[in-house]
Order: sequence, then C-alpha cells, then structure tokens
Amino acid sequence: MKGATQVRSALKLLLLACMGLQLPAMAQQEIVRAPLSTEQVVQNLVRMNVERAQELRSYQGRRTYRLEYHGFPGTREAEMVVEVKYQSPGTKEFIIQSESGSKVIIDRVFRKLLQNEKEALEAENLRRTALNEENYVFTLLGYEITSAGSMYVLSVEPRRKDKFLYSGRIWVDGEDFAVVRIEAEPAKTPSFWTRNTKIEHRYVKVNDFWLPAQNHTLTSVRLGGRADLTIDYKDYQVTPASLPGKLNDAALHWPEGKKASGHNGQIAAPRAAQSFLDAVEGAKAPAIAKAGD
Repeated sequence: MKGATQVRSALKLLLLACMGLQLPAMAQQEIVRAPLSTEQVVQNLVRMNVERAQELRSYQGRRTYRLEYHGFPGTREAEMVVEVKYQSPGTKEFIIQSESGSKVIIDRVFRKLLQNEKEALEAENLRRTALNEENYVFTLLGYEITSAGSMYVLSVEPRRKDKFLYSGRIWVDGEDFAVVRIEAEPAKTPSFWTRNTKIEHRYVKVNDFWLPAQNHTLTSVRLGGRADLTIDYKDYQVTPASLPGKLNDAALHWPEGKKASGHNGQIAAPRAAQSFLDAVEGAKAPAIAKAGD
C-alpha cells in the first residue's frame, strides 16, 4: 500500500509540473480582438489605396513569367523575362528581355497577359475592378499578430459575376491598410477549357508602396490537364510624387468620395489570373499541348 501511495503521489507531482510548464505557453496564445470593425478597415483600405495611387509617380521592375502545362496529350513549358516601366497616371511599357520554351505559350498566353495589363489601366476598368464596397461585400474574419505586424483577415465576395472580380480572402496590413496577401478564385470563368482556378498573390512593401511580389495561378484544364502560372516580381525602383513618409498623414485628410485616377500597385492578382484564363481560352488549351514547339 505504501508503495502504491508513493507512486500516486509521484504521478500527481508530475502532472502538476507538466501543467505548470504549459500554462505560460497557453497564455501566449491569447485571442486578440480586432481594434477596428469591417466598415472601418474597408474605409481605411479604400482611402489609402486612393492616396497611394495619387502618390505613385512611376516605377520600374523586372518580372519572370513561367507557365507549365501538364496533361493530354503532352507537357509544355515556357518562360519570359520582362522589364516593366510604369508612368502615372496610366502608362505601362513592357520590354521583353528573354524568351524560352513553347512558342504557342509565349505568343498566345504571355503576350496576351501584357496586352491585358495595359488595358487594365483604363479609367473604366480601374473603376470596375477597384477593391471597394461598390464591387465587393466584405466580412471581417479575424485579426492576426505576426512577426511582420498586425493583419486584418477579410472575406471578399463580388457583387456581380464579373470575370475580373474574385471571391476569397484578403490579408490587410494593420498599419498601412494595404492588401498583403490574396487567396481567391475568379468570380466568373468564361472559358470552356478551364475550371477550378486558384489564385495566390503576395505583395511586398517598397518605400511607402505595396507592389506585387508573386502571383501563382493554378488552373485545372478539361481533358485532364493542369496549367501552372507563376509571375515573380523583383528589382523595383519607385519614384514617389512627394517626400517619403508623407503618405500616411496625407491619407488621413483625403476628401470623401475622391476617385483615384492612377495605379496603386494592388490590382495585379485578379487581373493577371483572368487574363491568363482569357489567353488559355484564346489559344484553346488542347492547342497548347498539341503544338510541337
């Protein structure tokens, strides 16, 4: 009996010790309540996007487009490296530096992507694709504290079936109120050849501006194929319209109802994905696989 009592006592002490060790770790996982409401986050996001569009005078950078198609009746790959130059309020110039791989993909997909991106800067297209309450319904899902800072997580649902809108989740920086990350799918897929498209897009802060860092679009193609598009953005050089550090203060006094006439760097993800789907439709997915280049 004495031995059994000692064993039980030892087990109790061990259990208490383990609980004591775990308490601090549990306390660190504190649930943080979002300091702002959905409406406040969206208002700040819209206001800051307008301000960034006004403040971004020009930028240039380098992109690498990669596309891999796997499926019937074969596999095709291509890569294109492009230098891009943007000038406010709506001019983009693309200089192709290198091309390799499937000529069909290069001519019918990559070049179509570049053409559609220029069209995206037209005033009507900017209005119809803007991330605001005119085009989307927003719902606050959570508030995250990460090593990179605080993030609001929101669901976004399009108010209409427009091929350049999307449905999914966005992560909004809690200080700059810029979209940092997107996980979504197009609101409308017009192509017979494509289905189940998933978009992942990340942005990087360059000076006071958040610009695309990577776009990954994975699309299932009928006849059992899969098209995997990746766009990597790097080597940014940004020219602001005013001195660095003035952006946030100016945004706080931005007049209600003021419209942006420029590009704030935050429209690339859905537009690139849908332009890709359009290009695949224009090329016809089976033709991409059958072409002997």
